Amino acid sequence: MRDGRGVGARRTGMVCGLLMLVAAALTGCQQSSGTEERKLDETTPAPTRASGYGVVFLAIDECSSFGRESFTEVPCTSEKAAARVVARHEGKVGEGPPCPATTDFVLHISEQKPSADEDGDGAVPQGYACMRNLEAPHPGDPGGGGGPRTIVGDCVYSAGEGEVRETSCDSTGKKAPEFKVTAAVEKRTGCPASTALYVQLGGPKPVGCARPV
Repeated sequence: MRDGRGVGARRTGMVCGLLMLVAAALTGCQQSSGTEERKLDETTPAPTRASGYGVVFLAIDECSSFGRESFTEVPCTSEKAAARVVARHEGKVGEGPPCPATTDFVLHISEQKPSADEDGDGAVPQGYACMRNLEAPHPGDPGGGGGPRTIVGDCVYSAGEGEVRETSCDSTGKKAPEFKVTAAVEKRTGCPASTALYVQLGGPKPVGCARPV
């Protein structure tokens, strides 16, 4: 039996999942190559508006622009808007609630405490925003080859001894898919006989059953 665990980094995912290949006894770390994780520029000014866009920095349903190294909050009607916040939490990703299953990428927000603003507060606490692109592609969708979470419908390939990484199921990624997560169950005994890989997904059904493709 072979094991793997998923760890994310910039544009490569945040979720760590225990992966066990039935074929051999190997251990390693799963990394989803298609997942995306980004960080806001620490010089981004704090919100100062009294209502609407900007009241809470990157609140749910607000939008961000894309940049090479930094991202800013913009009105969702702006031509610069590229992604929408689908969930927003304070603290670090590993210590807070997981992002929704089809999140495309995660924005990490640095703590900011400006000296002055319109309402006398304006502090932006450390946190993270779960983002969904306004337009395709959506790497967080099942089989999309990315996103911060491994979910039912995703595909992976062997990336070394005991290590697998996520890739798109339609073979448009850099690597062809070798396994596909077909079901989520409470325990490994609930997986079908065709299962060749077990993936720790988290949630009420933490075990993912994957078969060869």
